[in-house]
Amino acid sequence: MSTVKLTVNGKSVSATVEDRTLLVHLLRENLNLTGTHVGCDTSQCGACIVHIDGKAVKSCTTLVGQIDGANVTTIEGIAKGDQLHPMQAAFRDNHGLQCGYCTPGMIMSAIDIVNRHAGELDEETVRHELEGNICRCTGYHNIVKSVLDAAGRMKVAQAAE
Repeated sequence: MSTVKLTVNGKSVSATVEDRTLLVHLLRENLNLTGTHVGCDTSQCGACIVHIDGKAVKSCTTLVGQIDGANVTTIEGIAKGDQLHPMQAAFRDNHGLQCGYCTPGMIMSAIDIVNRHAGELDEETVRHELEGNICRCTGYHNIVKSVLDAAGRMKVAQAAE
């Protein structure tokens, strides 16, 4: 057993966990942050993506002990009160989801993609970057449309800050 300290969605968290505890399980079972989904348990689907120190990471293959002291952001931590994150709003407005199971991981991946590409994206780049996220309901068209729309919204939001 080890005690780890993290900042999760802006709040300090301390937990005593088995050394083999995966971040996805800490989030869902200990912290009741169930927006991070377990899809495949093999790092193939992307449903479990969160941000660790600002970078998209698959939480189903991340041991909690590896990230002691890190800053973790989950889907629950990206909105500002009642105001959706621009990526969430774009997914809503462009019908970028159907069943919603992959959506939290898609959104967290997409935010990272936009941040890494400084908002300069095209459809081909978005499709390539989202290869690590599986959606079984859509043809990805509206997901790509959502990411491209959000890139512009995020640029405007950053300029306003």
